[in-house]
Amino acid sequence: MKKKIILLFSIFMALVIVYFGALQLKMSQYSKLEAPENADYIIVLGARVKGSVPSLALQARIDAASQYLKENENTIAIASGGKGHNEDISEAESIKRELVKQGIHEDRIVMEDQSTNTYENIAYAKALIPGKASTGVVVTNSFHIYRSINIARDIGLDLAGLPAETPLIAIPRSYSREYLAITKYYLIKLGVLK
Repeated sequence: MKKKIILLFSIFMALVIVYFGALQLKMSQYSKLEAPENADYIIVLGARVKGSVPSLALQARIDAASQYLKENENTIAIASGGKGHNEDISEAESIKRELVKQGIHEDRIVMEDQSTNTYENIAYAKALIPGKASTGVVVTNSFHIYRSINIARDIGLDLAGLPAETPLIAIPRSYSREYLAITKYYLIKLGVLK
């Protein structure tokens, strides 16, 4: 009996390792994507704001978006993210302020400030996409691109990805949380969770 339990546990652990290895492979593949030039719009996904200051992860997203917007002058930005716990301003407002500080004209920035998670970020931003726009890019940290693009696909958006650097200090926590978030995403798609 004891040998059976050890064998079953070993098989379970091997499956867990293979599963997380496959997730890491997918996340890694998507983190190397290159955004097409001259997209009609980019959606900058929110992340934590400390008071009114963007977290390191959010700042990396803002910096990547700013660089893209400077190189593609006809592209508009949809800043997406509501106001969370201990945030003095919405994530969208923080994104907008920082983009303006970096020289992006505020007329090119649309705010979506009601969303509380990645699904809502993309779904609510979808309603703000200009009617004639066809090419879109989602801007988020490299670890988050895979799930973001798949969520967008689920709601009818074919988005390219613009991976922002993930700050070194944030990697352990961000990746472990993302593994769980992707697992939850799969379980929702399978109908196991709602």
